[in-house]
Amino acid sequence: MTFEKRGICGICAAGCWIVAEYDESGRISGIRPDESSEMGIVCKLGEHAADIVYSEHRLRHPMRRTGPKGTYEFEPISWDEAMETIAARYKDIKAAHGAEATAIYTGVGTFELAYCDVFQPSGVEVSSAASVLFPFGSPNTMGVGALCYVAYGMIAPHVTFGRILNDMYNDIENAELIVIWGTNPATDLPPVDMRRVVNATKRGAGVVVIDPRRTEAVTLTGGQWVPIRPGTDGALALGMCNVLIAEELYDEPFVRDWTVGFSDFASYVQHYRPEVVQEITGVDAHTVRSLARRLAAARGASQLMYTGMEYSTTGVQGIRATLVLWALAGQLDMPGGRCFMMPGNNFPINRDGLVENPDTGIRIGKDRFPVYVKYRDEAHAIDLPKSVLEEKPYKIRGLIIQGGSIITSWPNPDLWRKTLENMDFLVCIDRQMTADAAYADIVLPAATYFEIESYMVYGSIFRIREPLIEPVGEARSDFFILSELADRLGYGHLYPQSVREMFDDVLA
Repeated sequence: MTFEKRGICGICAAGCWIVAEYDESGRISGIRPDESSEMGIVCKLGEHAADIVYSEHRLRHPMRRTGPKGTYEFEPISWDEAMETIAARYKDIKAAHGAEATAIYTGVGTFELAYCDVFQPSGVEVSSAASVLFPFGSPNTMGVGALCYVAYGMIAPHVTFGRILNDMYNDIENAELIVIWGTNPATDLPPVDMRRVVNATKRGAGVVVIDPRRTEAVTLTGGQWVPIRPGTDGALALGMCNVLIAEELYDEPFVRDWTVGFSDFASYVQHYRPEVVQEITGVDAHTVRSLARRLAAARGASQLMYTGMEYSTTGVQGIRATLVLWALAGQLDMPGGRCFMMPGNNFPINRDGLVENPDTGIRIGKDRFPVYVKYRDEAHAIDLPKSVLEEKPYKIRGLIIQGGSIITSWPNPDLWRKTLENMDFLVCIDRQMTADAAYADIVLPAATYFEIESYMVYGSIFRIREPLIEPVGEARSDFFILSELADRLGYGHLYPQSVREMFDDVLA
């Protein structure tokens, strides 16, 4: 007998509301939006959730290497043997080389909310890094945030506005103009953003897409496409600021009452006349001027950005330039613009039990990236090859990679292959065999979010994530894999060891 069940999509961390359809055997056969909620939406990945969840490539059992590194020759072992091996090897490394010689790296696959809320380092506003090795004595937690989001979501807005982007929102529903810059909401999460933009166009909002590629967002909105040379977004933003100031289109009361250093900034952007910007960006001078005027004239201009602007040597400053542009244009904290949320708007999650970084030694990358370390209180993964291959400042000998693949995510994959090949002990935790797993000693099967019990927060709304299927094979939740590791390392009391304890912890 077929049936269906409402729940939260488990394909990624966006938390869309869905209706799961099941076949006679109780397997998910289809996913459709839960039309009872504004969060009811399904992206292309969600539509193919069954193919992903039940893929023949899913990891179903803990595995131990039997062949040489660089191969996928493994044998199944029990969870008890796998976890005991990991704990024993980490203890051996600590005894011989110090706890700082052990590390953990977390990827996008660990963005599940309970994981982020409970395992993030104490004192950090936003993090997907895991504190699980802090009580062990290692300061070396690191993650994909070093590659994306932190520049865009934390550093740039905080040094410009004193707030991070989690404290802001785009009032798309009331915007007359929407600028999509450095992202493609047609393919990126959360998918609800694309629907919000399309709905806005139906009531007359205009759309501008600034991107080197003509993305699907242009086609779906009928918006103006502004092609730009990669890595020059900051110059375009400064050029538009130049126009606002030269033509006296900027928000003078805001500048007078809420800014510092305007005269110095005005002098600086004189170097970014539209004709100069055209040479830098490839955006013609006429378009630079017309975009600036359109932005200033709009009765509410929203800004959709993401990590596309980060991937350059001037990423932070380029993002800061766009934020300043919005402020000068009078589109900051205005209806239809980029707005600040009031404190207390979000559902309160208890974080009293978060664990502090022991800072027992030099963290990897701390000297090169002090600002990043200040905001995230973690090591920077880009210095991992230097640590492993050159032993500078010391050698990381044990590494856990959870929910991600360094080889496929970071530049220079050959360097990362060499790095992982020279690791004394490597563990990979994921849903499928990754490129990194070819060098792992132990591989553990992680459950998808369809298979776990947890929760999601949507502003002031708290919703329990009920499991929609039983775990595939012997897969386990990323959360409780780390909780058990903490227990085997001797400090399990610091982390919830059951679903009930998890809810008691975050709702305390």
